[in-house]
Amino acid sequence: MLSRTCLKLFSGSNYQKSSVALCAIRNNSSVQQEPARVEKTINSVQLLGRVGADPQQKGSDERPVVVFSMATHTNYRYESGEFMQRTEWHKIICFKPGLRDSILNYLKKGQRVLVTGRISYGEIKNDDGTSKTTTSIAAEDIVFFNSQS
Repeated sequence: MLSRTCLKLFSGSNYQKSSVALCAIRNNSSVQQEPARVEKTINSVQLLGRVGADPQQKGSDERPVVVFSMATHTNYRYESGEFMQRTEWHKIICFKPGLRDSILNYLKKGQRVLVTGRISYGEIKNDDGTSKTTTSIAAEDIVFFNSQS
């Protein structure tokens, strides 16, 4: 049942009709109510590195996703003078329609890119019923660098 506040909004205009519909959705018992105080959080990642393989389109027609791997390096120099480089591989995923298309059309293996996004955790169930956790970076923006060098 709608609250009195929501019912008072209806007087004929389209804006007010949509407000009533919004109130109806908010008052539906299956919709979680927003808490009185919403805490601000940050999940932000920036990676600068090279693409490990040409991007691939995966997912379904309703929920397409583009996936590619990306390498970053950490360089060490030991007291002995020995130089060491450690490579970390990241799985990059992208759901944003315009960015997905740009990635598929312009991004190639070995190209240097700057990826800005957020860490995303998931779970995949294998055919035998066991599950495996996944970690990926959900890209929000990508800067393509010239493929030379």
